[in-house]
Amino acid sequence: MKSVTVFCGSSTGTSPEYVDLARRLGREIAHRDLTLVFGGGRVGLMGAVADAALKAGGEVIGVIPQALMDKELGHTGVSQLRITRSMHERKALMEQEADGFIALPGGFGTLDEFCEILTWAQLGIHEKPCGLLDTGSGFFQHLRAFFDDAVEAGFVRADHRAMVLEDTDPTSLLHRMSAWTPTTTPKWINETPVP
Repeated sequence: MKSVTVFCGSSTGTSPEYVDLARRLGREIAHRDLTLVFGGGRVGLMGAVADAALKAGGEVIGVIPQALMDKELGHTGVSQLRITRSMHERKALMEQEADGFIALPGGFGTLDEFCEILTWAQLGIHEKPCGLLDTGSGFFQHLRAFFDDAVEAGFVRADHRAMVLEDTDPTSLLHRMSAWTPTTTPKWINETPVP
């Protein structure tokens, strides 16, 4: 693993632990000589993870759509800032540039990005590790419970659920992602007719 895309909020949230976690992750990515790929913003957790990686001497690639660049939200201090025409193009480029993916706390955009990349793994479009880096207070506890409920309800296979690597420590999560072996389930659709 040479690069990691981090999905996270463009806000800092209401607790200092969110920013602290983003900074710890940014530092750890740099210390491992990994390239950080992120949403290109200078604000919120995006700015915090990028600034921490840069301060620790890391390579940082920002990917931001022109519409957000026009609002002066782009982080111009990164190693590379790539401007896309759309959000769709942004997500595709972030996938292309990464060997793994981590979600930090965030809102709708973070959830959208992480679930889309997880779906691509489920479908075999990529075989890269996907991790949730949670806070000590359990920011992602309800999302993890939803994933478990989806397995129990028959909408997600247990081996696909296991593709979500979870941790509260950046060092541990990155270690697990580096050692991760993809699982393949050739047939994932239940072809049983509806009664």
